[in-house]
Amino acid sequence: MCWNTSSAFTPVALALRGPATRKIVRTLGDAAHLLLKDWPCDDGEEYVAAVKACGDAITGKIAPEQFREALLRAADEAGITALIVVQQALPERQWEYPPERKASPHQTATRLSLWR
Repeated sequence: MCWNTSSAFTPVALALRGPATRKIVRTLGDAAHLLLKDWPCDDGEEYVAAVKACGDAITGKIAPEQFREALLRAADEAGITALIVVQQALPERQWEYPPERKASPHQTATRLSLWR
């Protein structure tokens, strides 16, 4: 059996209570550790579904992003604040440079002396 604990997905930052207050979950391994060691309660329906989904993602039965959705539902159920980053493609920027000005010898000497 091939375990895919390093499979990455869009990171989720979770604000937990207690000694492990902030966690960033980037991989299935991170998530499994969090769910089994640091989760504040282990009796919610969404928590149980997230644990199952984590196992399914590790064994390749579901995609890591599907597990991520289950993790977010479990966090909501447990009252854990989840911060997610939405990446958006930015249009390519066209840079416009001002036309070159001829510097006087005094300005050139001043600029050079600042670099020394």
